Amino acid sequence: MDAAGAYGAGKAGAPFDPILFAKRPQVIVKAVCLLFGIIVFGCISSGGWYYSQSEGKEVCLYNRKASPCHYGEAIGLLAFFASIGFLGGEYLFGQMSSVKTRKHYVLIDLGFSGFWALLYFVGFCYLANQWSNTTLDEDMQANASTSDVSSAIVFSFFSVFSWAGSAWLAYQRFLQGNNAMFATNFEGEGQMGAAAYSSYSQDDQPYQDPPFSNQHEGGGEYPAPTY
Repeated sequence: MDAAGAYGAGKAGAPFDPILFAKRPQVIVKAVCLLFGIIVFGCISSGGWYYSQSEGKEVCLYNRKASPCHYGEAIGLLAFFASIGFLGGEYLFGQMSSVKTRKHYVLIDLGFSGFWALLYFVGFCYLANQWSNTTLDEDMQANASTSDVSSAIVFSFFSVFSWAGSAWLAYQRFLQGNNAMFATNFEGEGQMGAAAYSSYSQDDQPYQDPPFSNQHEGGGEYPAPTY
């Protein structure tokens, strides 16, 4: 099957247009996911930790537990690298000549985007809960900035919708590809059926009556037997 137009992409081997590439909804959403990932990771890594004079070590601002900071940094950093990977995949998507390869890429995009939207939702709830239970003592107020902590929570919430939007676009692309393949197969079967019917109707032999229908003189049906 030809890969022209499969799963919402142009024909394989078509020249690359950077303007059309930048206008793709998938590219725009992935760029937003990349930006939010940088913000979440940067806010937590730079402002989520402070040096405690009393304890003599780095302490996480989220309820003085290290796990919320590590979780937020991990999902933000991995979202950043994943977004770069998917942007590269979008660049190569139009050059994929195999329909199966395009389908696998769309399914990976759908699964990862949905899963990461779920992780960001868990992260938002986790960070918001830990921050609401945090008691700011004099040491934290003197050595820590709370604006980065709040920004990480806000952009974690925004990231839920950006990755959910990415999953929705991947799902729409998947449906579009399946519908296109079904329509192509249906048209092919219809053309084969029409050709077969045409070959039958163009038979040069005239239609003949069934045998033994008019063998008696005068034509007509056989008379009923008399006894």
